[in-house]
Amino acid sequence: MFRFEEPSYLYLLLLVPLLVVLHYVTNYYRHKRLARYGDPDLLKELMPDVSAARREVKSWLMLVAFALLLIALARPQFGTKVETRKRQGIEAIIALDVSNSMLATDVTPSRLDKSKMLVSSIVDKMTDDKIGLIVYAGEAYTQLPITSDYVSAKMFLETISPSMITTQGTDIKQAIDLAMKSFSPNQDVSKAVFVITDGEDNEGGAAEMAKAAAEQGIKVYVLGVGSPQGAPIPMPGGSGYILDNEGNVVVSKLNEQMCREIAAAGQGAYIYVDNSSSAQKQLSAYVDKLAKVDMESTVYSEYDEQFQAVTLLALFLLLLDVLITERKNPIFKGIKLFRK
Repeated sequence: MFRFEEPSYLYLLLLVPLLVVLHYVTNYYRHKRLARYGDPDLLKELMPDVSAARREVKSWLMLVAFALLLIALARPQFGTKVETRKRQGIEAIIALDVSNSMLATDVTPSRLDKSKMLVSSIVDKMTDDKIGLIVYAGEAYTQLPITSDYVSAKMFLETISPSMITTQGTDIKQAIDLAMKSFSPNQDVSKAVFVITDGEDNEGGAAEMAKAAAEQGIKVYVLGVGSPQGAPIPMPGGSGYILDNEGNVVVSKLNEQMCREIAAAGQGAYIYVDNSSSAQKQLSAYVDKLAKVDMESTVYSEYDEQFQAVTLLALFLLLLDVLITERKNPIFKGIKLFRK
């Protein structure tokens, strides 16, 4: 297996195309300045020892050597020893409602932000588990395939917003269906779907889909975010509230009954999310109760450094740059390496 021990240095490779552009811009202005002195063909006759091809080759040698040194800084490595390790964990798919109603502020700072905080806390406590993220409104999409890369999970979580899905509404059935298809083929590991919603299901059929998930050994937990009294839905731009066809302010209310029905059908549990920390404690307790079975994973335990070879190649290119002069060498004038 190949990897970089310090991959952050690879971002410096973005300087390479900038240097290429700078190289061609510099050449352009050099030719423009030379054109002021006379006809280019005549100037070539007056400067027979000057080689434009040599200058071009030297520039590219420097650029390639610079790129190779940056790659060496990132410490390329090859895995040399493979081990099979056993670990314990669960697989969890988070299905997060991102419809506009999740912008309501009956839960501080908003239903959506509170939900993201809960998911983030779940990720923080994971060690050998796998997690996936699904966002849904009128349609459902996979935001992050199931993974044990918790850094990526939190990064993708931060980018979630209602603007991700243009089709408004709340189709919980489709979200559960997509979650069922997102787990790994491992039949022994415990699997659970955590549906986070304000309970406004516009399509129906969610309880039936949760039951189908439970029949496959996938528990469905529902986190109801909001309040039964409801709250107005802010406009995505932040100016005013969403109105209905008659011009009245739309009030979104948490549908706890539907949330309980889905959780019961999915053989999971319903968790009410308000401004207290009780939901966080309940969620952690349910995650801990899920049976954690041994899962085997193949990993590389030893790696060999490869930066030496990359560095030697870069130094060889720099040596060539030094040996190649911009002027034609009279000793080797019979060799036409740079002749077009």
